[in-house]
Amino acid sequence: MNERKKPKFRIRQWRIRLRLKRKKNIKWKRQKGRDNKTRLKFKGYARRVEIGWGNSKEQFGLIKGCSPNYILNINQLEKLSKNDGIIIAKIGKKKKQEILKKANELGLVILNRYKNKNATC
Repeated sequence: MNERKKPKFRIRQWRIRLRLKRKKNIKWKRQKGRDNKTRLKFKGYARRVEIGWGNSKEQFGLIKGCSPNYILNINQLEKLSKNDGIIIAKIGKKKKQEILKKANELGLVILNRYKNKNATC
């Protein structure tokens, strides 16, 4: 079976919004206009969000191929395996640094480390 690549779903005329420095408004919004070409599924316009574009059962619920785990303290890190990704909770800076140091020793992937965008399992 031939797998299709999932398109980036953006609103119509998203390039114009980028030019106007409105980056947060380029995400998908459902079309509501009477003559909207995307809503009417005209040829040459962006694809619509539909049920068939969903993830496969194996990929459902994963972030970058890792199963996410919400971490509040260091004790929860020891229960995880190598292919688990962690999301560090809203905690203080001191505790967060301790968790980061311990996670690096164990070789775990931190999914919400914003400086390192190329995290993989």
